[in-house]
Amino acid sequence: MSDLVSYVNDGNFDAEVLNSETPVLVDFTATWCGPCKALAPKLDAIASEYEGQARVVKVDIDQSRKIAMSYNVRSVPTLLMFKSGNVTGQEIGNVDKSKLSKLVETAL
Repeated sequence: MSDLVSYVNDGNFDAEVLNSETPVLVDFTATWCGPCKALAPKLDAIASEYEGQARVVKVDIDQSRKIAMSYNVRSVPTLLMFKSGNVTGQEIGNVDKSKLSKLVETAL
């Protein structure tokens, strides 16, 4: 995981995501999830590409069940794009980097 991608949890989700002035791409993930591990390098690339314009964070669904349940996350990886506290887009699964870019672009 790059320095640009950090973990958020039930305790700091509101401050880091919902109240962020910058759009935030949230990766709902789990340590045991193979597709999540495969997605990680693409998320690092997106975080680097959009540095200063958007942020990328991860939520471990096993550590932060409350957030995962509140956004009806049923499979991982689930990616939600947030802008001004609202979800602007969603992708499920180990998607192409181009789909991740489109997800971020919708919130810029």
